[in-house]
Amino acid sequence: MSSSPRLTRRGLLAAGGATALGAVLAACGSSGDGKASGGAGSGSTAAGGPWTFTDDRPQAVTAKTVPSRVVAFTGAAAALADFGLDKQLVGVFGETRTADGKADPQAGSLDVDKVEIIGNAWGEFSIEKYAALRPELLVTHMYDPGAYWYVPDESKDKILALAPQALISTGRVTITQPIEHYAKLAESLGADLGAQQVVDAKARFEKASEELRQAVKAAGGVKVMACSGSADLFYVSNPKVSCDLIYFAELGVEFIQPEKTDGGDYYEGLSWENAGKYPADLLLLDQRSTALQPKDLTAKPSWGQLPAVQAGQITPWDAVPRFSYAGFAPLIERLTAAIQKSRKLS
Repeated sequence: MSSSPRLTRRGLLAAGGATALGAVLAACGSSGDGKASGGAGSGSTAAGGPWTFTDDRPQAVTAKTVPSRVVAFTGAAAALADFGLDKQLVGVFGETRTADGKADPQAGSLDVDKVEIIGNAWGEFSIEKYAALRPELLVTHMYDPGAYWYVPDESKDKILALAPQALISTGRVTITQPIEHYAKLAESLGADLGAQQVVDAKARFEKASEELRQAVKAAGGVKVMACSGSADLFYVSNPKVSCDLIYFAELGVEFIQPEKTDGGDYYEGLSWENAGKYPADLLLLDQRSTALQPKDLTAKPSWGQLPAVQAGQITPWDAVPRFSYAGFAPLIERLTAAIQKSRKLS
């Protein structure tokens, strides 16, 4: 199986060009039926003895001792850090620093000054730096079955030969599954899930979820559309493949469902002349740098004609969320606030 996601998935974080932007709404790629078969997410460690963890391929990942030198995709490292891993995280790959040197939002609470950045964009992965870190475990997302997110195809074999790997499924499943599996992986590596910050984060997540559920009931049928804009097309996301949208829908959020999806069932690409095909009360707008933002979209006449835009009912969308309670709770709270302020427009 190729380690490279489909172009539609790759476009999520790859900058530049209408082709890359065409996939910005593929917030989670295919990963089968989403069941944690074969004990996925389970791990065990004997004190001072061998370590094993069953990931989401599912495959038993083993080591003679608990890995203490972990290299991970930046978003994966950030999730593990939220669950309490610290010194075990020695290297990252993927967007970590922005052009001005600041930590990329995807890094979350991860201290990017304390990790070696072996790649800062799609296609960047320094094998030399990776080998020099003496990695004991590589961790990354799995948007497609058996695919190593951000591990380049051309050097995959050399990279995978240097250390065991653990893959966590992040596609076509509700977001609680990858959150729980990252928590179990962190615990197997030495994190304390009973730590106050972890307990508090989960409590915040659960409270936020219930508040969103109640807000949706009180809103009286406000329809939400997850969307993104490029120079040539307006994309309407399919809420059945994005793990965050799947979870929001479970809490009662009513999403616009595109009639005809493109690129692996991820989205429907509309010409700007047809941007008003689906009337929505609230727009969940992709806020990443690969997508046009409201200030840019004002140049599109059809954008200004959308009822939600005229009503000012727009809220940011983190189409690639952080898979931890700490990372996702604020996103639930933000959507709740937006729904509470929105009204039905038709």
